[in-house]
Amino acid sequence: MLFKKLIKNLHKDIKNVKIRNLSLDSRTIKKGDLFFALKGQKFDGKKFIISAIKKGAAAVICSKNTKIKNTKIPIIKVQNPKKTLINCCVKFYRPKPKNIVAVTGTNGKTSVAEFFYQIFSLNKIPVASIGTLGIKTKKLNKKLTLTSPDIISLHRELTKIKKNKIDNVIIEASSHGLDQDRICGLNFKAGIFTNLSRDHLDYHKTMKNYLNSKLILFSKLMKENQHLITDSTISEFPILKKIANKKKLKIIDINNLELKNNNLIGLFQIKNLSMSIMAAKLCGLNLNKIKSILHKIQCVDGRLEYVRRLSNRSIIFVDYAHTPDALLTVLKALHTRYKRNITLVFGCGGERDKNKRPIMAKIAGKFCKKIYVTDDNPRRESAKKIREAIIINLNNKNFIEIPSRINAIKDAIIKSEPYEIILVAGKGHEEQQVYSKKIINISDKKIIKSVSEKNISLKKINFLHNSNILKILLKKKIIFFLKEFPLTQKT
Repeated sequence: MLFKKLIKNLHKDIKNVKIRNLSLDSRTIKKGDLFFALKGQKFDGKKFIISAIKKGAAAVICSKNTKIKNTKIPIIKVQNPKKTLINCCVKFYRPKPKNIVAVTGTNGKTSVAEFFYQIFSLNKIPVASIGTLGIKTKKLNKKLTLTSPDIISLHRELTKIKKNKIDNVIIEASSHGLDQDRICGLNFKAGIFTNLSRDHLDYHKTMKNYLNSKLILFSKLMKENQHLITDSTISEFPILKKIANKKKLKIIDINNLELKNNNLIGLFQIKNLSMSIMAAKLCGLNLNKIKSILHKIQCVDGRLEYVRRLSNRSIIFVDYAHTPDALLTVLKALHTRYKRNITLVFGCGGERDKNKRPIMAKIAGKFCKKIYVTDDNPRRESAKKIREAIIINLNNKNFIEIPSRINAIKDAIIKSEPYEIILVAGKGHEEQQVYSKKIINISDKKIIKSVSEKNISLKKINFLHNSNILKILLKKKIIFFLKEFPLTQKT
C-alpha cells in the first residue's frame, strides 16, 4: 500500500513510498515495513528507531517530541502516535469479517467464546475465535502469548480470517488489552459483559480501575445501535445500563432465554452458553438451529472439565479457576450437582494480586473436606511463601502441602476415598508451569489420566463387584449409578 493512503498531508516526495506491513517491534522489522515507535508498558519505541531503520523500515511514525538525526527514510512526527496507529490498522488491514463479537469480564470469557465457536461449527458455518485458547478456525489452531494480541496482530489476523471466507468471529477482550488500546478500530456486531470479580489488581491497583478498563468496550469502542449482551442480576448491571442509555446501545438480558437439553454443570455455565446463543442469533443464526444442537455442546477445555472417573466411583475435574469468585463458583456448582465430599488441589500464582490468596484459602476451607496445597505459577516469587500464605488462612486442618504439582495430583487420586469429587484448580488448559526463568511442561489433565488405579481404595464398594448382588440392587431400583454419574460428558 502507498504511504499516502495511510497518512494524510505527506510531502509529495514521500507520498508514493510503498508500505509492505505495519510493525510495533523493531526485532521483527522487514524491508518495507512501517515502524510505529510507541511507548509501551516496559519499553519506549523511540529507543529502537535506529534499529528499525537498519533492518529496512520504509518509514517511522513517532511522537512530536522525538529527537532523531536526519535519516534516509521518512520520519513522521505526530501529536498522537497511538491514534495514528489505530487509523492505519483500519486502512491497511482490509477487509474484515462481517460479524465481530467481543466478550469481556473477569470469568467466563473463554467459555463464551468456545460455546459461540461450537454453535456455529455444529451448524457447519465457518467461525473463528481469538483469545486465551489462541486463534481457532476449522483449519487453524494458533497459540497466542496474550489473551488479547497487540492491535496490529489482531487486525492482521482478522483480515486473514476474512480471506478464508469466515464472517463470524468472537474475540476475548481482556482488561489489559482494553486499557492498552489493543482492541480499537473494529466494528462490533455485539459486546458481551460476563461478570466482575477480584483479579489483576497488581496491574489495575483498584477494583474501580479494573471495572473501568472492562467498560471501555462499551463506553468508547462500541457504536450507536450495537448490542450489549449481559446478565441483569449482576451488580454492575446499573452501570452497564447507564452506559447503554448514553451510547444508545441495545441491551440483551440473557435471563429472558430459557435453556434445555444441555449437559453442562453449573448455573454459571448455563449463563455463559446463553450469552453465546444470543450473540450467535445477532450474527444471523436461526434460534431453532441453535437449539437443535445444544445437546451436542461440550464443556470447554479446562473449564469445569470432566477428565476421569475412577474405579472407586470418584470423579475428577480440572478448572482454570484462579480467582476467588471463580473458585467459589466452581465449588458451589460441584457441591450442588453431586452433594459429595470435595477434594481440592490448588495453589496461587506468584507476582500477581497477593491479597486474593487468603480469600481463596477461606473458600477452599469452607467447601472442601480435603485440600492439597501445591504450586501454581510461582514465577519469580518464593513458592514456599505463597503456599504459607494459603495455609495460614485455611479454616480447615485437613490439608496436605505438596510443592510438586505432579505429586499433589497423583497423591489426591491414589488416596481418594470412594465417591469423592476431586477438583484440580488453577491451570485448566495450560501446559506450562513457571518457576523464575525455568519453564516446566506440565498438564493437569495428562497427569490425571496417567495415574494407575492399582492402589486406589475400593473398600466401601467392594460388595458391588459381586455381579449377582449388583443385579438384585439394580432390579429393586435401590441404586442408580448411571443417574448419579451420567456418562454424557466427554472423556
